[in-house]
Amino acid sequence: MAIRCVVLDFDGTFTDAAAEGAPFVQHFRRRLSEELGRDVMEAGWADVEAGVLASNEEHGWEVGGRTVAPATADPYLLANFVARRLCDRLGAMTDKPQRAALLDRLYREAYAQVGMAFKPEAKEVLEALLDTGLPVHVVTNAHTATVESKLTKLAPRGRERLRVSGDARKFLIEPPSTLDAVFSALPETVQVEGLVRPIHLRRGHYYDALRRIWNETDTSPETTLVAGDIFELDLAMPAALGASVQLVARANTLEYERRGIAALGSRGGMDPSLRAILPRLRG
Repeated sequence: MAIRCVVLDFDGTFTDAAAEGAPFVQHFRRRLSEELGRDVMEAGWADVEAGVLASNEEHGWEVGGRTVAPATADPYLLANFVARRLCDRLGAMTDKPQRAALLDRLYREAYAQVGMAFKPEAKEVLEALLDTGLPVHVVTNAHTATVESKLTKLAPRGRERLRVSGDARKFLIEPPSTLDAVFSALPETVQVEGLVRPIHLRRGHYYDALRRIWNETDTSPETTLVAGDIFELDLAMPAALGASVQLVARANTLEYERRGIAALGSRGGMDPSLRAILPRLRG
């Protein structure tokens, strides 16, 4: 089917996550040190981080006892994972719900420190997408106001038609606000060749955001192209719903992410450049 709607992730997709994430990591480590009452760098942060980066693909960000995204995908996920590993090593914050709540609060504090570093082709590609006249939506875990502000500063032509749905919570494995037949038909998990753990698909809060877009634009999963930089977080559920997807490959894209895209055949694409999104609109 022809593409009639475009949905875009934001952090790491249109932005340089490493450049933007540096102040986040610095703030996150400082605040965690304050909470623990000791310097996390002296306590072994770098050693834990090196071990995670050298480890296999099974390690991931856990929410509610389920792994919902790879631990190494971006500076934000990596910092959260390293913090949990370090706390385990130190025997600190052993109450897991309290730890999760604290790390979530520190995450949000630190995210406020994130700078603005768009990829070089970001403005060009956004303008080309908006010039098509198709509805173009950003669906992101970041706060709506933060993303709106960055996009206004970037000022792509047609900016007023670019819609942002923030706080998508793509990491939450839970039912949507209202169950429907489409979501109910989703399998709970999908298995990717070579990956031992399952990929969880039923991300209800993310589905709510996508369903609002489809209802507002009179489109469907089958006529939608979704672009993002993390297969598991951004693309696996839309692909399972029937959408076409484009993985904006990272420097450290994992092999199972590549295999997941390849398994989709013509509905999947992968390239490090945002410009590769544009030919997908032509089918």
